Amino acid sequence: MTGFELYLKRNAGKFDRYLATFFTDGTHPDMGRYLYDLVADFTANAGKRHRPLICLLACEAVGGDPEKARPSAAAIEHFHTAALIHDDIEDSSLTRRDEPCLHIREGEGLAINAGDLALALVCGTVVDDPGLDDPIKLRVLAELVAMTTRTIEGQALDIGWARDDRFDLSIEDYLVMAKHKTAFYSGGVPLAVGAIIGGGTEEQIEAMRGFGMAAGLAFQIQDDVLNLVGTRESTKKDFRSDITEGKRTLVAIHALQNSSGRDRLLELLSGRTTDPALLDEAVAIMEASGSIAFANEYATSLVVDAKHSLGAALPANKAKKLLESMADFFVKRSS
Repeated sequence: MTGFELYLKRNAGKFDRYLATFFTDGTHPDMGRYLYDLVADFTANAGKRHRPLICLLACEAVGGDPEKARPSAAAIEHFHTAALIHDDIEDSSLTRRDEPCLHIREGEGLAINAGDLALALVCGTVVDDPGLDDPIKLRVLAELVAMTTRTIEGQALDIGWARDDRFDLSIEDYLVMAKHKTAFYSGGVPLAVGAIIGGGTEEQIEAMRGFGMAAGLAFQIQDDVLNLVGTRESTKKDFRSDITEGKRTLVAIHALQNSSGRDRLLELLSGRTTDPALLDEAVAIMEASGSIAFANEYATSLVVDAKHSLGAALPANKAKKLLESMADFFVKRSS
């Protein structure tokens, strides 16, 4: 287990308890049943909490008090909750973290509304933070608004390409989509926000952002790989659903450009199949073309560059070491 994994394990529970304080019963008894409880339960069924926790690490790495960044870190996790709820609806997903998706359990209307509440909490949490002065609040809010916009742009590409059966895409197209959809909110912005709150220099803030963008992109590429060659238990979501949904992943695009079985792979990606034998066939084509290995190598190279980007911008300390460990964890994880 890496140092970063230990850090997550030791701190996720404490942050879970803090997140639970954001959900009330509302002003009518049914608001709990139809809204607040839905978001609270979804949030409690936690992932690893890496996004808020790296925000705290970034604050500490530049010499700040990580507790001061806690509300803004929570705001980023609220955004993650909203993004997952809405993404599951847009992708017609069935399970999330080993449980039926919220829209499956409660219907699309209540699920969309629950996601909207989580979105409202993003900016509201920062506005209500008594620990930040107004200029810092405005700067953090600007980061969060830009993060939200970039993520929505990436999601638009992802959904639009699938709707229009677009497979005429390059690796660069994929990288633009993945950076927007994942890297901003999974790496770049959490680290930049933490460094801003911690009083980092402009050089440090931008070094953190660059590091986070590279590591966040590696995280998405590894997610794509795990969806294909992980296990149902390790992915905790629809195994090989990226094939069923015809996702334009780095693996798929590389295989379509390099495989002698391109036509068959295209047929499988376009067929929305859930047949395990056909899913196995698609993965075999990707493996034979070297595309899974290519994606793994690409993610690893991103991590090497990401660690280098921190360079001399940050002082040597425990938080910086944990961030470097985070980059390694992103490409070596099995779930």
